[in-house]
Amino acid sequence: MIVESAKLLADRHMAPYFKEMDEKKAEYDGHGGVKTHPQLKIIIHEAAQQGWISGASSFELGGLQLPMMIFNSGQHIFQAANNGCQGYFSLTTGSAALITSFGNHQQIEMFVPKMFGGEWQGTMALTEPQAGSSLTDITTSASLREDGMYSITGQKIFISGGQHEACNNFVHLTLARIKGAPAGVKGISLFIIPKFWPQADGSLVANDVFCAGDFQKMGQRGYCTTHLVFGEQNNCKGWLVGEPNKGLTYMFQMMNEARISVGLSAASVAMAAYQASLQYASERPQGRLASEKDPLKPPTLIINHPDVQRMLLTQKAIVEGALSLVMECNRLTDNMHVAEGEEKHTNWLLLEILTPIVKTYAAEQGSRSAALAIQTLGGYGFTMDFPVQQHYRDLKIMSLYEGTTGIQSLDLLGRKVTMEKGKALTELIRTIEDCIRQADTYGSLQPFAKALKVELERVQAVTSHLTALMGSGDIDRSLADAAVYMELLSYGVIGWQWLKQATVAYTQLQSSNFTNQTREFYEGKVHTMKFFFRYELPHAEACAKTILNPEFLTNLRKREVLA
Repeated sequence: MIVESAKLLADRHMAPYFKEMDEKKAEYDGHGGVKTHPQLKIIIHEAAQQGWISGASSFELGGLQLPMMIFNSGQHIFQAANNGCQGYFSLTTGSAALITSFGNHQQIEMFVPKMFGGEWQGTMALTEPQAGSSLTDITTSASLREDGMYSITGQKIFISGGQHEACNNFVHLTLARIKGAPAGVKGISLFIIPKFWPQADGSLVANDVFCAGDFQKMGQRGYCTTHLVFGEQNNCKGWLVGEPNKGLTYMFQMMNEARISVGLSAASVAMAAYQASLQYASERPQGRLASEKDPLKPPTLIINHPDVQRMLLTQKAIVEGALSLVMECNRLTDNMHVAEGEEKHTNWLLLEILTPIVKTYAAEQGSRSAALAIQTLGGYGFTMDFPVQQHYRDLKIMSLYEGTTGIQSLDLLGRKVTMEKGKALTELIRTIEDCIRQADTYGSLQPFAKALKVELERVQAVTSHLTALMGSGDIDRSLADAAVYMELLSYGVIGWQWLKQATVAYTQLQSSNFTNQTREFYEGKVHTMKFFFRYELPHAEACAKTILNPEFLTNLRKREVLA
């Protein structure tokens, strides 16, 4: 019922404005604010009223205590319907979660109810013009005031959802460095910096936070992306969250959740593009099969052409594989809330290593999937008359949000693979091996179980090679192929998700249990798994050959090689 309510909300208030919000894009008003589509205010209000901002929070805070698998099933529908609007209230959810996790009672009482009510927008303010993704180099500063607050000065860029006309106030969760704090990431603190300070009588007093502009983008044009200036009049107040110098540790909660959310968004937009191309292919007659020699026969639907089937199946394999991995991460998050001891730690380890993978695979392969959607429509796919070009444009940012593909790859190989002496990767391999053993009980699935086992062995061999390079002190060389390693491991992880789905589907087919889904649905799962193993999984071997090839550039600093 909850997921169905999400579909009704998306059908009524989001999907009808998908194209219009792209055409009537968010724009800077020239006076410190951003003009947005009038429907946005209605969308945020309706989402808040139905619990899609607060839904995953506790009853005590006004939430529904929804498991993340259910909560994000709703978000998937919103993102597929109109991803340019879902990000606004999704950011508020994450910002409020930071305050409830690490803020004090007064901070929670002052900000969270209004945020959950959709009146106030939450944001995360990390990036600075001179530092980009290198948070070590942020210069936004904080000085302790006599009243216990902090004076904030600095700038932040690429602030999604920042200071538009659809909300009354904005709560910026901001990273800054207290004067005298240690250098590097160990000296970063987290602050609440609202646009307006709420007063005891309910009125709002302006804080010194100025929106200096809105970045115009190739996609997600209805989603504002702002440049904020703090303390231009030397009167910006920030409220410290938690302890000094622990801001990055706190922010990583929201960043990790946001990375999974980006993966979900990418899979959702790619799903929308796939569904659009599938519908078009099912309705568009053109040409005849190569085996048909009679020119007087009527044209066949393009879905009957083998190459169109290949493109559609590639999209299905990518989209449903990515969505399955997103739900795997949500399941692990839910388990962490109820598990204890070693089981809780195991779920955490798996979530840590899968987070950069789910974000990167969905973003990179989702873009490829949307490109195939355009290709399926042919010339019409490149026109504004059909939605797939917008899906393609909207998707591209997903490989940049919350850390580029390169940063995610460095995180995977440089941190997650080596954490706790490789325990996260060991747990992942053990979990995949459990899936392989289950699939191996069915004769029809044994060839695919064997193929995935070979891929696990390949991953272990490549990992040993790269960790040996790290151990020798050749860090730069070992991380040079981090993105290729990401791709290698991603194919194996998505192969696991497909084998897992196929095992469940095959079980239902064997028992003729079609209570929840049709025979065709389960047959489609098994068939797409076979397609993935034939057309997609073999790419992993090429990745391994690239990494293990000794004839590659060893001196990364020779600029003349690239000239």
